[in-house]
Amino acid sequence: MFEEGYISLCKFILSQINSNILHNSMSKGKTNLLETIPVRCDSIKTEWEGENVILSFPRFKSTFITRYFLPKGVYSPIRVRLEEHGTAVWQFIDGERSVQDIIDLLKDHFAFDGEYASRVMTYIMQLHKDKFILLCQP
Repeated sequence: MFEEGYISLCKFILSQINSNILHNSMSKGKTNLLETIPVRCDSIKTEWEGENVILSFPRFKSTFITRYFLPKGVYSPIRVRLEEHGTAVWQFIDGERSVQDIIDLLKDHFAFDGEYASRVMTYIMQLHKDKFILLCQP
């Protein structure tokens, strides 16, 4: 009983956060997430392993640290394996489609999830927070 109430509360809070993101007005200087265009960062490399994407990026921003402070052969990039849904979203991030376009294209992929739009927006916000993508104005 407690778990169901807790899950309902979490879903409610997430929906309120997402609705605030959706309904930000341009007049207040805020941006509507659905209108932004996600662009992959140049430092992120995309590799395929089976049907899933693996994102790899350098451990250090400065090549100086890598070159002079780490023993040769020790350096390896950080690798992040995306699951099925993450791979589907990553494929549509091309620097031309808006977040709304990506959500529309993924309707079939998330056929059984009624709240897939908020999941996609949350995922894109997390990619932006972790500096995998930039969110650009149209």
